[in-house]
Amino acid sequence: MSIMEKIKSEAARLPKGQPVTNKTFMSFGSRSSVDQALSRLVKKGLLTRPARGIYVRPKHNAYVGEVPPEPIQVAKAIAAQSGHAVQVHGAEAARRMGLSTQVPTKPVFYTSGPSRRFHLGRMEVILQHVSPRKLTLAGHPAGVAFTALWYLGKQQVTKETIAQIHAKLAPGEFEALCAESSAMPGWLHDIMLKFLEER
Repeated sequence: MSIMEKIKSEAARLPKGQPVTNKTFMSFGSRSSVDQALSRLVKKGLLTRPARGIYVRPKHNAYVGEVPPEPIQVAKAIAAQSGHAVQVHGAEAARRMGLSTQVPTKPVFYTSGPSRRFHLGRMEVILQHVSPRKLTLAGHPAGVAFTALWYLGKQQVTKETIAQIHAKLAPGEFEALCAESSAMPGWLHDIMLKFLEER
């Protein structure tokens, strides 16, 4: 079986709409031969390439046609290529935690990697470089809470805000959040400490 046939067979087994990196196929041949085979599969429509080195087996809907992958899944795949972390933007984190009703106009994600932009159909997705501290607990509900609190800032976060977070998170996740007090800005550390002392 040729490299092209092996990669085509492997691609056909991918879950539709689930982004993977080109590393998924590197065991089948050299970098250049794998990239060439993937390019051919993209041209044939068997795969799509939402960003450099990221491939997706397209998912179709009878009413809207091709359904693009979830932006967060592509962002995670891009970050995974070079071992970087990724987290939802603070505005989205605050919305998920029930601390804001604001809906971001475009998908923005924090990353420890370089800032970049890519498109999923007509939608622009932004990866924004931030300091590693702001990515504390990335990939966990506690990390979403951490990001939301930092984003809201000193003027909006109170002990009542912490109480909302406490009610929203599973006990283990809240404990994980508290355990990262050293990564918090000073004002957040102090508010968290007061909450824990008074509850």
